Parts: sequence; C-alpha cells; structure tokens
Amino acid sequence: MSFATKKQNKPNGNGVDIATLVKEDIEARARTGQRKYGERLQPFNGRNALVDAYQEALDLCMYLRQLIEEQNSL
Repeated sequence: MSFATKKQNKPNGNGVDIATLVKEDIEARARTGQRKYGERLQPFNGRNALVDAYQEALDLCMYLRQLIEEQNSL
C-alpha cells in the first residue's frame, strides 16, 4: 500500500493548540529572515515568490518522505 493512501483513525488528541505553535514558529521565522536579510518579507522584493514557494514545497516533500522511510525502518 502507498503511504499516500494509508487510512488513519479519527483524530482524538489533547494537549497544546497546534495553531498557537504555528503562529509562534511563523514569528520566529520572520525574525530570522529580518536578521539574515535586513528586513521582513515584503512584496515586490525582486524575487519570484512562486519559484521560492515551489522549491520550499519540494524540500518539504523530501524531508517528509525521509521521515516516513526512517519510521518504517524502525
């Protein structure tokens, strides 16, 4: 079976609000970018945001598949 079609149970979790964690992570990334590039991300910055996003999405897929492979090998 492909991992892309694997069935899962209905979620039933408890703990910290994930959206809060994501918001904190976004702000931390914005501060990192400001330190690295001297400003926060703004439109019309001379870069192609679609290319940047697509490349980042490809990297994400690679990292996720790596983790899946590593967890399946345990």
